[in-house]
Amino acid sequence: MSSLPSQAHGAASRTANSTWLEHLTRGGLVGYGIIHLLFAWLILQIAFDRSPTDGDQSGALHKLAEKPFGTFLIVALVVGLIAMAIWQLLEAAVGHRAERGRHRLYERIVSVGRAAFYLYLTWTGIKVLRGKSASSADTQQQASEDLMVSGGGRIALGLVGIAVAAIGVGLVLYGVRKKFEKHLKTSQMTARMRRLSDRLGVAGYAAKGIAYGIAGVLFLVAAIQYDGDKARGLDATLNVLSQQSYGPWLLAATALGIAAYGLFSIVQSRYRKV
Repeated sequence: MSSLPSQAHGAASRTANSTWLEHLTRGGLVGYGIIHLLFAWLILQIAFDRSPTDGDQSGALHKLAEKPFGTFLIVALVVGLIAMAIWQLLEAAVGHRAERGRHRLYERIVSVGRAAFYLYLTWTGIKVLRGKSASSADTQQQASEDLMVSGGGRIALGLVGIAVAAIGVGLVLYGVRKKFEKHLKTSQMTARMRRLSDRLGVAGYAAKGIAYGIAGVLFLVAAIQYDGDKARGLDATLNVLSQQSYGPWLLAATALGIAAYGLFSIVQSRYRKV
């Protein structure tokens, strides 16, 4: 008789290979790409002083909710994000047989992190659907200010900043080294599509990595200076960039990078190994 862990592993493997989950996940990747394209458009509006909306994913979702059929699109996006979270959790549970040792453990940890982020975006989408106007930036700032009440909380916030900055560095390296290629069905791509995918992936991951790196540093500065305004995640990052020389152009370059990631996600919806 097979053991309970073996049975659980088998059930997870069957679910991971199910057609319905694959279709929902690919749809979720399209929606994830659309979020980034909306985010990029929002950054451009902020760059040229045309939008008071917070510059983060929740701001992009609020903008989407204002559009015709926006509610329907957000519902579809939430379903897709849930599917993506399930997919990554199953990846963490089942893993890849070709991987061994530390690399396999690392990939599983990354899958759990991705699942947590997709669930975070899912909750953000649900809050937008429920009509809650508080942005992710406001929530992050309030949580950070609550933490800074105590010395231990400030240390925790500083550690969060270091972790976010490290994620940013990791994203840049992931993109520059084209690590994303191993997750794509490159054999099914034409030479032109593969070049396009590489360029979008490198630019997109680099832009996201730099944005997260700056956000992490700002979290650390917030903990040191007792400044909750700097603990607003990506919104604070965009605010810092806008205050620099050539601020609008720095934001425009960031928007192009985020848009590249959005297009790369849409490419992934066709060629990602799911």
